[in-house]
Amino acid sequence: MEPTSTRILSIDSLRLELEKAREEKKRIVLANGAFDLFHIGHLRYLQGARALGDLLVVAVNSDLSVRNLKGPSRPVVDQGSRALIVASLRCVDYVVLFDESTVEPLLRILRPHVHAKGSDYTVDTVPERETSRSLGIETAICGGPRITSSTDVITRIRRVYADDRRP
Repeated sequence: MEPTSTRILSIDSLRLELEKAREEKKRIVLANGAFDLFHIGHLRYLQGARALGDLLVVAVNSDLSVRNLKGPSRPVVDQGSRALIVASLRCVDYVVLFDESTVEPLLRILRPHVHAKGSDYTVDTVPERETSRSLGIETAICGGPRITSSTDVITRIRRVYADDRRP
């Protein structure tokens, strides 16, 4: 197995890798998310996304992007650590960081066959659905029912910490 860090690529390097994959007739799937405080829902989502094709690319929101989407106290885990955690999963082939609030620019650049989203979406609520549709990219929902989120985990940690501090 190749070292985890070599699976985290720049957009330009990733584009070259995907060109090779297309020549080999591989079906490319793009999944994305912040993956702050990685949990079982993330794992099920990425395993489900991988099952949709031959190669899974995961776009991880940069720290800047997460702050813009979730507020100044997020992310809890820095982008380098989050990217390494995701890249270490057997089901993930490549990871790329992105600064935007959606993956629309990456969809345009990388042109995957499938854009996979977690079950907190429906095909009709995926923010990038129109871009995917216009580019001929299939939108798929995967990972089973939404069980938890990083925000839920943070809320539970705060509650437990507060309870532990009570006299």
